[in-house]
Amino acid sequence: MTHSRMLIRPLHRGLAALLAAALVALLLATRLAAPASAAGTTFSGTLAQGVAQIPTATENNSGYDRTLFPHWIDADGDCQNTRAEVLISERETDTPLTYTSSTNCTVATGRWFSYYDRVSWTDASDIDIDHLVPLAEAWGSGASTWTTARRQAYANDLGDYRTLVGVTDSVNQSKSDQDPATWLPTYDKCRYIAEWVAVKIRWGLSADSAEKKVLDQYASTCSNTVTVTTA
Repeated sequence: MTHSRMLIRPLHRGLAALLAAALVALLLATRLAAPASAAGTTFSGTLAQGVAQIPTATENNSGYDRTLFPHWIDADGDCQNTRAEVLISERETDTPLTYTSSTNCTVATGRWFSYYDRVSWTDASDIDIDHLVPLAEAWGSGASTWTTARRQAYANDLGDYRTLVGVTDSVNQSKSDQDPATWLPTYDKCRYIAEWVAVKIRWGLSADSAEKKVLDQYASTCSNTVTVTTA
């Protein structure tokens, strides 16, 4: 073997080592960056700033069907579906829960406070789990372009307490699919508007002009702040 060949081999080994080190560094950088991306972005500001974050667009409910938002699901496989999970998380802690069977899958009784009308209930059947921003409203505000998986995630969102709220069943039925331009709860309107804005920001939904006008009106008088992480 000549002297030149003896020099080339160590050079190749050194170059290969450098390339391997660069690849490892790149993989580490990608892995470290992933959690921040997966966690979404966070918005924090006044209610007025939150309203400004929501794009204005004409609502289009063409093609809407409630079944396009699969719910209630049992995401963690513990036999308690999303409705049960919300009832459990929103219960008044001074009253123990009971279930319809020994498996604790379906909530029967407890105590819940419906802030829309400021009424308390002890029978779970008197409580509806309201999608604060209704499914039809979400569809017309951007969800029509989502995948079924994302619509399912929205319909069963336990990651932010404001998306789903336990309320008096008759009040929820009265609200139906209306937005704040045509329906607001009897009480705690500032809270409701702030939570509506948070959900719309979290899920990247738009607002039509009539809705936006009402949001702006309340933002000018309500002192609420909005902090939310996008889904």
